Amino acid sequence: MDLITMIGIAVAIVAIFIVLYIIPVNLWITALSSGVKVGLIELVFMRIRKVPPGIIVREMITATKAGLDITTNDLETHYLAGGHVSNVIKALISADKANINLTFKQATAIDLAGRDVFEAVQISVNPKVINTPLVSAVAGDGIQLLAKARVTVRANIERLVGGAGEETILARVGEGIVTSIGSAAKYTDVLENPDDISKLVLQRGLDAGTAFEILSIDIADVDVPKVDANIGAKVQIDQANADLKVAEAKAEERRAMAVAHEQEMKALSQEMRARVIEAESEVPKAMAEAFRKGNLGIMDYYRMKNIESDTGMRDSISKSGDSDASSGDKDS
Repeated sequence: MDLITMIGIAVAIVAIFIVLYIIPVNLWITALSSGVKVGLIELVFMRIRKVPPGIIVREMITATKAGLDITTNDLETHYLAGGHVSNVIKALISADKANINLTFKQATAIDLAGRDVFEAVQISVNPKVINTPLVSAVAGDGIQLLAKARVTVRANIERLVGGAGEETILARVGEGIVTSIGSAAKYTDVLENPDDISKLVLQRGLDAGTAFEILSIDIADVDVPKVDANIGAKVQIDQANADLKVAEAKAEERRAMAVAHEQEMKALSQEMRARVIEAESEVPKAMAEAFRKGNLGIMDYYRMKNIESDTGMRDSISKSGDSDASSGDKDS
């Protein structure tokens, strides 16, 4: 075999591969055997339009087996628009099995809007739980609380295009929690009835204009942070310490006034005693003056002394009697 013959055979083989690539006969046979009506010329034009025939034929087979009424032209148009053909077909099949009204036009619009249409159908069938971050709020008595909620949502197919996402739901739920806790008079009311927060938040219609429908809002946890981080509790403790210092200052003031009054009474007593001693010192002088003037006689003086002696004796007898009685009580 000469060189020219070998080159001719090689060119023929390459030409056959090129023809088989441009005209995907195997895909055409697979489509016909699966009940999908597609022509060889149509598959060739897909190659020319840079649409992979394998993807279109595979998804057409899946849609046909699922009973969906879709044409190859619909799938080509969505692919050329930058859509995810596989996700759209899976979403349509899931929605059809779950009796959810989802058309091909809606599914492609949701997909081109940047949302995962298959995930949206799954969330519509099986609701999703979104955990909110810790929300800080202050009750009416100034105590700060930290709350965490679980929001159960279901995708709203009709509002997936143009509707707000999960971030808006979380922001609105957080705002509702702050408002609900702030309307409570005491933080203990919130701790005792956390379900009141859920009821108040649900009444606000937080899912308006969003791509979701809120099914429930459950308060997962309500906690009182440490005093160092709790402004309200710290203010109350500082106020209590200030009240204690004021009370201590008033008590010290009363004690000082009592001590001053006691000192004043002692000084007054000493002054009265000094006056009595001074008055007693004047008695002998007055007696001497009375003797000189003849107003007091010697017998009068002796009678006075006898009276003083009798008085002193009676006092000593009464004191000795009291001491004997007290000693008798001790002995008994």
